[in-house]
Amino acid sequence: MSLVSVVLTLIIVGVLLWLINTYIPMQGAIKSIINIVVVIAVVLWLLYGFGIISHSGDIHLPAFK
Repeated sequence: MSLVSVVLTLIIVGVLLWLINTYIPMQGAIKSIINIVVVIAVVLWLLYGFGIISHSGDIHLPAFK
């Protein structure tokens, strides 16, 4: 996993999350839940990608090449 792909992925996820928070009207609690889920998913993706957490079972990290 190259550093450029990590940075681009983080930028895209951040912009999408900002667009959702800014332009889609919903309750504050739902926005908070979406933000927490996205942050947890990104942190887990980074931990798997850098090998801090080992891959177990049939879960595979998609390769960005």
